[in-house]
Formats: sequence, C-alpha cells, structure tokens
Amino acid sequence: MRFIETELRGVILVEPDVFQDRRGHFLETYHEKKYAGAGIPGPFVQDNFSRSVRGTLRGLHYQLKHAQGKLVMAVEGAVFDVSVDIRNGSPTFGKWVGLELSAENKRQLYIPPGFAHGFCVLSDVASVVYKCTNFYASEDERGIIWNDRTLGIRWPVQHPLLSSKDEAYKTLADMASELPVYGES
Repeated sequence: MRFIETELRGVILVEPDVFQDRRGHFLETYHEKKYAGAGIPGPFVQDNFSRSVRGTLRGLHYQLKHAQGKLVMAVEGAVFDVSVDIRNGSPTFGKWVGLELSAENKRQLYIPPGFAHGFCVLSDVASVVYKCTNFYASEDERGIIWNDRTLGIRWPVQHPLLSSKDEAYKTLADMASELPVYGES
C-alpha cells in the first residue's frame, strides 16, 4: 500500500495493494493503523454512497463548524476528484489538486477538514463511496461554485449536470467570512 502526499499538504492519494487471481481481486479499503500511520486520522463516523451519470458534477462542498475529512473511492466507473484548500491563512489557500479515481485504478483520496471537495463523472455511470470523520450537518453545509475563475480548476466538462444547490454557490472570495481558518481545529 502506498500513501502519496499531493501538492496540498494533508491531501493524500492512496494506492492499495491489489491481490488478483483467476477468481477476481482483493484489497484493503481501510486499515486504521496503516492509514493513521500515513497521516489519515480517524475516526470515521459516517459512510456515504453516490451513483451519478456522465457529466454530473457534485461540489465543491464543505462544512464549516462540523468540518469533515473524507476518504473517497470510486467503486464503479471513473471520476475526476478535486480538493481545494479553503483555509484562510494557509500557504496553499485557493490551490487545488485533481486526480482520477476509478474502479480500474482502485485509488483513494483523503481530503482533510478545511478543504472543499467535489467530483465530476467521466464514465457513463460512477458509484463513489466515501468515509467521513464527522457527521453530515445540513445547517452547516457550505459550498463554492464549481467554475470559480480565481480557482481555475480544469474540469473535464464544460456544461456539467448540477443540482440547484450546487448551481447557486458563490465564489471563494464571496465566502470569505464563512471559511475555516488555517491552524484552527
């Protein structure tokens, strides 16, 4: 199992060891001691599942007071998964990293609290599962508009399928008073 630090400190790509034979394959999708040793803290308290069609874009989501770390994996199809550092005062504030997660590559991405998260579906259908370090709190949910020009995210879709909620989000600059602060937990 390999844990690869991305350009954004704390955002970690996980490449699991896959054991394959004529019956199929086996891999660990979570091992508390190994993940904690690599800088992916728990505990994880909630698991989520989404299934979406090609061109769907979900995000960029975060929770302010009940911030969530997320361990994300595509179990069907492929997605372009994005993490954005939205912590005021962070040396990488406003920077993003995007990676392909797919059923084929079996990679996972850990997004720590203080980052906005979103993904775009690259395949006909994609199923994504993710573990969260905090419970969903609807009153605390926030978001950044997916096409914020100051972020410059290079999404692989120009006209995504969006929820009305995701369509209505504002830019990172507009959300300045509702962003986490670097160094605060």
